[in-house]
Order: sequence, then structure tokens, then C-alpha cells
Amino acid sequence: MRWITISSKRTTFMYFTLLFLLYLLYVLNTSLVDKHVRPVNIAGPISHYKSAFFQLAALLGLNLEQGYEYRRFEKNVTPIKKLPDALIIGVKKCGTRALLEFLRLHPDVRAAGSEVHFFDKYYHMGFEWYREKMPPTLEGQITMEKTPSYWVTKSAPKRVYAMNPAVKLIAVVRDPVTRAISDYTQSASKRPGLPPFEEFALLNSSIQWGGTYSVDASWPPVRLGIYARPYRRWLRRFPKSRLLLVNGERLVADPAAEMVRVQDFLGLKRIITDKHFYFNSTKGFPCLLKSETKPIPHCLGKTKGRNHPRINQSVIDRLKEFYKPHNQKFYQLSGVNFSWP
Repeated sequence: MRWITISSKRTTFMYFTLLFLLYLLYVLNTSLVDKHVRPVNIAGPISHYKSAFFQLAALLGLNLEQGYEYRRFEKNVTPIKKLPDALIIGVKKCGTRALLEFLRLHPDVRAAGSEVHFFDKYYHMGFEWYREKMPPTLEGQITMEKTPSYWVTKSAPKRVYAMNPAVKLIAVVRDPVTRAISDYTQSASKRPGLPPFEEFALLNSSIQWGGTYSVDASWPPVRLGIYARPYRRWLRRFPKSRLLLVNGERLVADPAAEMVRVQDFLGLKRIITDKHFYFNSTKGFPCLLKSETKPIPHCLGKTKGRNHPRINQSVIDRLKEFYKPHNQKFYQLSGVNFSWP
């Protein structure tokens, strides 16, 4: 059919369409003038000619089937705001923002623009207030929200359950020592002159690092790394099948592989793959080759991959010893060995 010009194709296609309409009028007219009134089933002829219609279009090089289905879907659907189908509940400084930005690459995911803090700060505003904070979504799309502080908010599991017992929950976890240092680094970037990490992390730290000291488990950056406590609280309301633990280290080292787990958990088609990422050696962090809002390569921001301050090795070793029994409890409770040192 290469010798048929574009105009010839369109003309032939228009003639065939006109022929189909004339046949349809003939069938209807026959049923109206028939003195023996009887129901006429025209579904068969229409289906036959519809099939022939698309076959001829394909023969002429015109692909209409996909566009037809899309237009039919579009006419019957209006975007609406709904309560979240899934929540990223934590953990702070473990990669929650990176995870959400990676998920935004998926066409079937829509997420609130910022942390809403509904289940920890604004629960009194009610579910309708919360719904209005969500983006409009089409049928089949997932609505998501991320607020890492939900992980440690004692009332959050009960409140989330009241919203939807079937909601899907995601928590990103990483080596608690690295997490604590990252937490401190963020605070230090906002408060110049903040005392060294060691002075917060250890009690009796004035006796240099070779003296007697212990870890200050009440300091929030240290306390947040004891994952078993809040995890157990969430499991009182939700089964393990509803709470996915994302490996924060793997999310950085191999984001595509970890995103396969996340997409499967959310019931999404595996669209986010390694073609969406590249590794920025300067930042030591994965960046995006393309996204929903930015078609050009870009990283998540200057705070991602921020350099950590140098911490005395003896303090790091002491923190590792402190976390070891807590990590083991978390491994046993979750059934996942993250192999943190």
C-alpha cells in the first residue's frame, strides 16, 4: 500500500465511513416500516462493521483503536479529591522525600505537594479538611501523602485505621547511626554554631572519648533510630502485609530495584525502571533522568547528598554497640535482616 497517497487513504476511509452510516440508516428504516413490529437487534451488524472499520483504518496506516478507547475513558471520568490510598509514614532522614519523588514518576500516582501532618497536628480539622489537601485523581490512580512524623506519633496508627483499615503504609529505614548523623547535620545547617554531635549523643562526653560515657537515648536523633518500638505500635492496628519496609541504603544504591518492590506493594504496573535514574558521583545520590514535571535530568535538591561532619570513630563504635540489640529486635519483629553494622 505504499503507492497510496495520504489524501487517497483519507478519501477511502471517509467513503467507507459514509457507507457504514448509510447501512445503519437502512437497518433502522427497515425496522420502522415493518408492519410486524418486532425488536431489531442491530448490535451484530454494528459490531461487524466496527471491526471492519478499524481493520480498514489499520490497512490505510491509521491507528484509531488506542485513541478511541482513550477518548471513551476520558468522557466518563472526572478527577476528584479523595482520602489517601497509601501513606509514607516515616522514618525521618531515611529517604522519604526521595521515595515520594521517585513515585511521582508513575502516571498512576498523585501525591500531596507537602507534608500535611494531619494525623499528628491537624486531626481535629476532620477528614473533609484532609481530603481537600489531596490532589485530584482519576479512576485507577493512587492518592498518596508523606509525613515522616506519623511513624513516632502514638495516636497515629489508631487515627489512620479510623480513616481506612485497608490503607497501605510505607516506612523507609536505614542504618540508625547514619540516620542520627544525618538528622544532626540537617539541624546544624539551620543553626550555625550548634555544639558537636558528640556532645548531644553521649552522656558525660566532657571526659573525652576514652573515658566513661554512655549514649543519650533521650536525644531525638538517637531515639528515632530505635525502630522496633514504633513498628510494634503500628502492627497492633495493621498486619505486616499492609506495611512495607523500604531499605534506605538500597533506595540509594539501586533505586530501580527497590522501586519494583514499592510498585508491586501498591499494585502498580512496573513503569519506574533504571531508565529513570542516573547516579551523581559528586552528591553520592541517585538523580532523575526524567519526571512528571521536569523532562530534563535533575537531582532532588542541594540538601540531598549533603556532606556529614566528621565524627570521632570511638563515638560511632559506641553508637553501633548501643543500637545492636535494638536492631536485632527490629529484625525479629519485621522478619527482615537489614545487616546494619
